[in-house]
Amino acid sequence: MTTVEKVLVANRGEIAVRILRTLRRLGVASVAVYSDADRHAPHVGLADEAVHLGPAPPRHSYLDRERLLTAAATTGADAVHPGYGFLSEDAGFATACEAACISWIGPTPQNLEAFARKDTARALARAAGVPLLAGSEGLRDRADALAVAAEVGYPVMLKSRSGGGGIGMRRCDDPADLAAAYEGVTRLAGAHFGDDVCYLERFVVAARHVEVQIFGDGRGEVIALGERDCSLQRRNQKVIEETPAPGLSEATRAALTRSAVALTAEVEYRSAGTVEFVVDAATGEHAFLEVNTRLQVEHPVTEMVTGIDLVEWMVRLARGDLPPLAELAVAARPRGAAIEARLYAEDPAHGYRPSAGTVTEWVAPTSARVDTWLALGTEVTSYYDPLLAKIVVRGDDRADAIAALARALDETRVGGIETNLALLRAAVGEPRFRAGGVTTSLLDEVADARLEAVVEVVVPGAQTTVQDFPGRLGYWAVG
Repeated sequence: MTTVEKVLVANRGEIAVRILRTLRRLGVASVAVYSDADRHAPHVGLADEAVHLGPAPPRHSYLDRERLLTAAATTGADAVHPGYGFLSEDAGFATACEAACISWIGPTPQNLEAFARKDTARALARAAGVPLLAGSEGLRDRADALAVAAEVGYPVMLKSRSGGGGIGMRRCDDPADLAAAYEGVTRLAGAHFGDDVCYLERFVVAARHVEVQIFGDGRGEVIALGERDCSLQRRNQKVIEETPAPGLSEATRAALTRSAVALTAEVEYRSAGTVEFVVDAATGEHAFLEVNTRLQVEHPVTEMVTGIDLVEWMVRLARGDLPPLAELAVAARPRGAAIEARLYAEDPAHGYRPSAGTVTEWVAPTSARVDTWLALGTEVTSYYDPLLAKIVVRGDDRADAIAALARALDETRVGGIETNLALLRAAVGEPRFRAGGVTTSLLDEVADARLEAVVEVVVPGAQTTVQDFPGRLGYWAVG
């Protein structure tokens, strides 16, 4: 049995807070890390110890492997939980931790390497008999991309083979689109992921994004814990997730589970992970997208219907006292429905770009689970992901869960920064969403009521006056 007595949480924000709370409940000592910008962040005070990493930019703090390893060594941490984002899927960091006799609470370095690149992940899926969209392996150049797209048929999605989060993806409807997009996508991929190689796939117009939560013991046994529909997205970034996925046939649901388990069992997957699929809303056919080798942002949705704590499972697996997965699966059968809404610091009047500032009001709903790092006075900076909170509800069925989420969002208040709260409220009230007609393009068609009443003073003057014109977005230059 491996000793896991003190865990360093190599992350920040809501996921650091969420992990630290489970560690406290388990009686496991914890170490937080923080940058200059997060010196007073809630996760710092929640941990038993905290170590300063460096300046605010991630490359000098949360992405600095050596500083993290030094923090673990100086505090005597014998394990690292990476959360999501930052170094959570970095095989090199996982290997360095294990070389230093520090347990990596997550998939093995071999698992991380196997699915790090989407083209090699596609090859593994093909070998496991998992359906794939027509597409390519790594593209050599723009001419190669145009030749492959001509065979696949337009529209196509051009994608970076590395990374995630919706970065390095572009829909191309014809050869001109693809030719124009190729250089920009490869450049973006190189800048963000250090890998400028791209590939392309047939684009499913009426697409749903459905993922299966899996958990493996690292010895070949993998269980599935239900699926989540993550179709409500903006710019390929998930905004609302739910389980079970509405409107799927039982045959499709079973096929998704079989595919997810077959693929991850083949590589003896360890710990929590998610296998993502695109589902054609018109035909119900599914095809492999990628594997997320980490704890997902939306994992609370699964926890709400199964009654489990995935972070606890990850910690107990790392220290060797997790019961057999087959035994756990019996008690973890999903019951009811759950939905999660992501509250972002985003400015709807400026294309939902990140919003920074000091939180002057924060009212969390009492009727929901709220995973957050917000508090009055929290300084939200532009250095990190703009996720503020995840508002999660459960109901006996989908209609019940939707009603609960609507109530929770009505209770929520945030002041001092701009957020996507109005968009979340509008999405939950959208008739097509309530009817289960979710696709990846639906959120683009939802009107944000906040935009109907926003007035921006661009150049204020001593005598500036703003008059309310209901239903109008105004830009004022008064001096």
